[in-house]
Amino acid sequence: MATNTSARRSQRERTEATTGALVTAARELFVSDGFSATSLDAICVRAGVTRGAFYHHFSNKEQIFREVYAADQRALAVVVRQAFQTRQDPWDGVFAGCRALLEASLEPAVRQITLVEAPGALGWSAMRDIQSGCKDLMRRGLAIAVEAGCIPDRPLAPVTSLLYGGICESTLDIARAADQRAALKDTLAELGMVLAGVAGRSAPGCAHGEQAVSRP
Repeated sequence: MATNTSARRSQRERTEATTGALVTAARELFVSDGFSATSLDAICVRAGVTRGAFYHHFSNKEQIFREVYAADQRALAVVVRQAFQTRQDPWDGVFAGCRALLEASLEPAVRQITLVEAPGALGWSAMRDIQSGCKDLMRRGLAIAVEAGCIPDRPLAPVTSLLYGGICESTLDIARAADQRAALKDTLAELGMVLAGVAGRSAPGCAHGEQAVSRP
């Protein structure tokens, strides 16, 4: 029994190591050479595996790109979640999460994968499906803000789509800007005003935060 368990664990570890090496190699090549110019042979050579090993784990180049993109989206979701959790006030956490998503999306390798290569390699429908994790985090952050009294109760689905869609579009605009840092600064300033509108206020922040400050 112990021997069988060890054998299964060893096989799983080998599978994970091979898959990880292929995904890492593919991401590096997609970033440096682009999706179209990257060949399966190049991925296999960089990963140190045979084409047979590649086809054991992935059916084609599109499938491994999908895994690369999904891994980047999972990493972005972690960044957003951590940014939200660093703020005591949930509404501050929503802004922090949005800011973290904008900033992380502009990291050169992430930008190349998510903004440049993904639309052509996957198409918008597949991208939206894979992005659902980050979008769901925003919806949950808004729900927590409602429960805490930061913003009025409202249907969260349309608010989430409007905010998340706007942020995704903003990442494209910032990525194309001649001065990305200036564009990010302007976008964050406008984001603060948009979120103030969601909270029913004329300035950034929320009534919940003011109440917390005014308590004796």
